Amino acid sequence: MSATAADSAVTASTDPAGGADFASLSPRTGAELARYAVHDGDHVRATVRAAGEAAAWWDGLGFAGRRTRLAAWRKVLARQLDRVARVVADETGKPFDDARLEVVLTIDHLDWASGNAAKVLGRKSVSPGLLMANQAASVAYRPLGVVGVIGPWNYPIFTPMGSIAYALAAGNTVVFKPSELTPGVAHELARTLAEAVPEVGRYPLLSVVTGFGATGAELCRAPGVGKIAFTGSAATGRRVMAACAENLVPVLMECGGKDPLIVDADADLDAAADAAVWGGMSNAGQTCVGVERVYVVETVAGRFLEKVRAAASKLQVGSASNEGDLGPMTMPSQTAIVRRHVTEALSAGGRAIVGGADSVHDDGTISPVVIADVPEDSVAVTEETFGPLVVVNRVPDVDEAVRRANATGYGLGATVFSAKRGDEIAARLRCGMVSINGVISFAGIPSLPFGGVGESGFGRIHGADGLREFTRAQSVARQRFALPVAVTSFRRTAKTMQALVGVVRARHGR
Repeated sequence: MSATAADSAVTASTDPAGGADFASLSPRTGAELARYAVHDGDHVRATVRAAGEAAAWWDGLGFAGRRTRLAAWRKVLARQLDRVARVVADETGKPFDDARLEVVLTIDHLDWASGNAAKVLGRKSVSPGLLMANQAASVAYRPLGVVGVIGPWNYPIFTPMGSIAYALAAGNTVVFKPSELTPGVAHELARTLAEAVPEVGRYPLLSVVTGFGATGAELCRAPGVGKIAFTGSAATGRRVMAACAENLVPVLMECGGKDPLIVDADADLDAAADAAVWGGMSNAGQTCVGVERVYVVETVAGRFLEKVRAAASKLQVGSASNEGDLGPMTMPSQTAIVRRHVTEALSAGGRAIVGGADSVHDDGTISPVVIADVPEDSVAVTEETFGPLVVVNRVPDVDEAVRRANATGYGLGATVFSAKRGDEIAARLRCGMVSINGVISFAGIPSLPFGGVGESGFGRIHGADGLREFTRAQSVARQRFALPVAVTSFRRTAKTMQALVGVVRARHGR
């Protein structure tokens, strides 16, 4: 999952400290957690070369060999779940149980990817058709070699593993560039894989390169990279694509969103309000598929808003000594964006239902904010906020809710609450994923593809589409027997061609 602010993983061109290493800091206390190297171009290129050499061995193991080793990794992650989650919580500032949930979902996706790769990607026979009936036709999906993954800080294990697990299961090796805010999580992934797969000492399956924007740019340009999977904003995504274009490296873009929640007149209002609050406030609102806009049908808007107010008012922001329900902003500078959105929404006529401008604190924490009746041209409606702010606007009917939901360049996820028309409403939404009578449910289902349209990017992680995303299709036609009359040969005669045209006209021209 992504963020506009997640771009720091790739936008800074140099180490701002000007040194050979940098510190990972606790968002809660500001204390230094560990130090990591700033890797330069030479190091990145050497890492990609080593990953490329390992890719031949990894591919050669076949689906069964890879599944066995990825299953061993899954077991190590499950046994060490709390240790890994603690690193996630320390580096992001999120509550420990939120970090544990992130690791739980990661393990489930790893299991699905490794268990289904053979079925999805293995060679399959296809019909050769009438004209090529003498051929046996088949298609298989072959690995790309080395996949570069540039990950975000808000879900520093779940989001990148949506690429890493599926790329590995497909037969690729991976070079992972994490955000400079969460390098320790990346090293935990590499450490646990090395513990599970002894051959990693000789064949680096998952390599980590750390640093700032320059390191990410070097990974995009490194010879031997077969694909880049990027998470961040559309603006940074364009720069990543430009760097990748130098070597014609394909890209997968997951670029954030401004996800709507639609509440129909017959919706379960208790469930819808709970979904709006959790979807908008969990992880301190730092979720690309989190709820940022709510469109509620006028006839139930008053009751819905009261339920949202009651639920959001109970949430507690954590501190250095108390986790609370919401942690601090992982990136302190994000508070300025949230403050601007809140202030402009209120100055434009929005009504504060919960919190307000004073909810944005100088210590990097933000208390929940709910604002109703915000003009549609306000930045709180048009731009990704990436903080615990939810805008709730009344609409006369579902048609207007759908129109407003689609009136954006984003198209990542959406949520619909409706007793009778959930599927109908979902089909009308311009986005990649929809949850009906639940929130962000699609992200937890490994078989469902995850990705967006428009400014939210392109390509898919998760599911069968996510496996194929890290492969190339290879088609094979094998002649079973020679045709009595050669068609694809200079021995072909005019009579032969006339007969062929006659068959086609008889079959397709009537």
